[in-house]
Amino acid sequence: MMIRSTIRATLMSAGAALALCASPALAADAAKEEAESAKPFDFELTVAGVSDYRFRGISLSDKDPAFQPQISLSHESGLYARVWGSNVAANAGDDLEVDLVAGFATDVGAVSFDLGATYYVYPGASGLNYIEIIGAASTAVGPGTVGVSIAYVPSQSNTGNSDNIYLAINGSLPLGDTPFSLTSSFGFEDGAFGTNKKDWSVGLSAEAVGFTFGLSYVDTAKASAFGRLSKAGVVASISRSF
Repeated sequence: MMIRSTIRATLMSAGAALALCASPALAADAAKEEAESAKPFDFELTVAGVSDYRFRGISLSDKDPAFQPQISLSHESGLYARVWGSNVAANAGDDLEVDLVAGFATDVGAVSFDLGATYYVYPGASGLNYIEIIGAASTAVGPGTVGVSIAYVPSQSNTGNSDNIYLAINGSLPLGDTPFSLTSSFGFEDGAFGTNKKDWSVGLSAEAVGFTFGLSYVDTAKASAFGRLSKAGVVASISRSF
């Protein structure tokens, strides 16, 4: 009994010593994680590749692949700024689009709101630059998410002194315990960039090994002015954020 008691006491003393030694390290790790989560700014880099750059149903890359990097900076207040780019088909001698985005995002109850403005820039073809104001809201519906958005282009010289409005609804639904989600969207556009034009898509997305993969069917109606660029097609995508 004496030997057992001595062994037990020794083990307890050793365990206490180890705990005392480990506690500062655990506390330091916890403090580090808390400090990182308390950072007011969040920086993110995303790189993406698509088999066809489709913008509201219309191919802007002449149905060729496009590389699309993005840099995002957001503040804990909800304010954010992004710079997004993509190669496009030749526009008056230019083959690059750069979107400068700024806005504010917040949650009110179960609804997420986002209000921002995008300045579409075409280096080397400034006559195509224009600004658009975009508002969006989304909420969970069962296991999925449904969102609506409205985008308005005020009348400006680069849009032929005409305005433009685009309304859209989109949704995402996880498919059970699989890594796949069903995605869909429908949009209506009228004004400088279309007359009662409609576009829609349906597809699948999945996250695996740190990447997001997508495959969508895209089509339009009343977009004949865009010719073959508005014809139905399948778009594959892959992206990763850092």
